[in-house]
Amino acid sequence: IEDAFVQIRKVIGEIPILAAEQRLLDAAGGDVQPEEPLVKTGGAPKVLEDGTYAAETALSSAAAARLEAVKKASKPPLRALLLNGDFYTGSVLASTLSKLILRYNQSGANAKKAHAIRAEAMLMMTSIIRVGQSKFVTVPIDEDSQERIMNCIRVLSEMSLNRSVNEVFLLDTKAAYAKMVATEEKKAQEKREKESKVKAVQVDDVFSFRQFSKKGISDATEDYELDVSRATGSNDVVDDIASNLSSVIQLTGFSDPVYAEAYVKVHGFDILLDVLIVNQTTTTMQNLCLEFATLGDLKLVERPSTHTLGPHSFHSVKTSIKVSSTESGVIFGNIIWESGTTETCVVLSDIHIDIMDYIKPATCTETQFRSMWTEFEWENRVNVTTEITDLRKYLAHLMSSTNMACLTPEAALS
Repeated sequence: IEDAFVQIRKVIGEIPILAAEQRLLDAAGGDVQPEEPLVKTGGAPKVLEDGTYAAETALSSAAAARLEAVKKASKPPLRALLLNGDFYTGSVLASTLSKLILRYNQSGANAKKAHAIRAEAMLMMTSIIRVGQSKFVTVPIDEDSQERIMNCIRVLSEMSLNRSVNEVFLLDTKAAYAKMVATEEKKAQEKREKESKVKAVQVDDVFSFRQFSKKGISDATEDYELDVSRATGSNDVVDDIASNLSSVIQLTGFSDPVYAEAYVKVHGFDILLDVLIVNQTTTTMQNLCLEFATLGDLKLVERPSTHTLGPHSFHSVKTSIKVSSTESGVIFGNIIWESGTTETCVVLSDIHIDIMDYIKPATCTETQFRSMWTEFEWENRVNVTTEITDLRKYLAHLMSSTNMACLTPEAALS
């Protein structure tokens, strides 16, 4: 354990990190900041939204250049990672230091030396948090990493008061990691077995060279289309009648001259509307036109053409709508037709398109998730009132309600 601390000191460099970096900046003359003139740029003045004029200026700062020089200076590897914004590695280092200190105390070492090593570990953790909130890092420390490092500091400060923490850090975390490794190995084994399955070809099977087939032969074209359909799985579509009926929306009333209902099918970023129009009168409807309009980030691709409906006849109209953002939208419209010399209009009910209809469960690696979590802005917080008291049941309910998938393996959750 003592040798491990020696190696950690080498790769992290001088601590506290913030004080050492500030000392380098002061040595480079960063504490001297003379007043520098503002250089105005040419061009016409810009008018802001409130009607005021905005002046463009450019400030050339030597202090900023010296700060960049300090950032680009050669540093130990772990210190360079922290200053480049990799605070997930910093939280892993804090957890590792906590486990080393807890195991060092269990070994019955000298109490004075154990206190010194614990103080040094806590100094490293606080140094990571402080430098993460300073100007020397490219990206500020995120809340998750800061909270995890603070928990490790709290564990070391209350180590003698709470003995159950030793079992959590030294035994439970190791068991959870073993389960996760076993799950990943099982997935890799299943993938290898799936890839190793090779379809055997009999000795008397006929080879078909599509390039040598004569042009104009319908059988060759049909075979090619059949192969493409099999490869893409376009023929393996099983219609679920119950789900189709749940997607049917009634647009007009039963007492209206025209009865209309729409089957809404969401496919990727396209919404397909299959509208059934029924003439419930004894007269012919001429120039019947179905008009749609959208509200939100929805765009109507094509407008339906006009039709003529005989008495008690029906017609199906299909149209598609493009979705350009993950926001809920509304589709509304009407049906206009001519009967003799009069023109009649029936207003349709609104079709509400929910974001949940085009969200599908997906998966990604832990590295990709960590990168997206750091890059994206997760500012929306929704308060949920629920009667579910079990955390696993609530997680399952949340995933089913939002069409999301859990990236944590099942073995790690158990």
